[in-house]
Amino acid sequence: MTFFQFVFSKAFLKQLLLAIVAILVLGFLTLWWLRMSTNHNEKIEVPNLAKLSLDKVEEKLDEMDLRYEILDSANYNPDYPRYSVIEQIPKPGKFVKENRKLYLTLNPSGYRKIEVPNILGRTRRQAEPTLLAMGFKVGKISYRPDISDNVLEMRFKGERLEPGTLIQKTSVIDLIVGDQSENQIQKQDSLKIKPENTLIQEEGNDEF
Repeated sequence: MTFFQFVFSKAFLKQLLLAIVAILVLGFLTLWWLRMSTNHNEKIEVPNLAKLSLDKVEEKLDEMDLRYEILDSANYNPDYPRYSVIEQIPKPGKFVKENRKLYLTLNPSGYRKIEVPNILGRTRRQAEPTLLAMGFKVGKISYRPDISDNVLEMRFKGERLEPGTLIQKTSVIDLIVGDQSENQIQKQDSLKIKPENTLIQEEGNDEF
């Protein structure tokens, strides 16, 4: 058998193919071993992801061989961009292993909506703390003739606001409050009537 016949024989080609496969497998195992031995017990410092968008987060964590999972959105924080990271676990500066999952909380698009409490009929002193405690802001105070100083009406952006309506937290609510003017009128009327009653009693006493 000549040299060329041997080179192109099935036996040689089979041996050559097996040798190539063996080299590839050996190379893969060598690279895997080097990677494992190099990264063994290696810790990765958790980066600060605050105020980063998801696109930036993915790019940064991919480079560091870290993963992430989104938790429920938190309450809106105006100091952070919308849909940016507002909180993370573990905290920045902690050391974790490769492929560790970070848990992220995103800033929502705005304040959540909450129900307007029923403060109609309450005094201004009672109504204002109630609104503030729920996260609303008290705006313009207007007065309307009434016997009491109670809240007669609520307004939001110039429109009448009914209790139970859903509006965004931190919204400004204007109040229309009674000025007690009718109460003053009644007091004045009663004072005018009182001397007449007194006079009648005095006249009655004279008869005795």
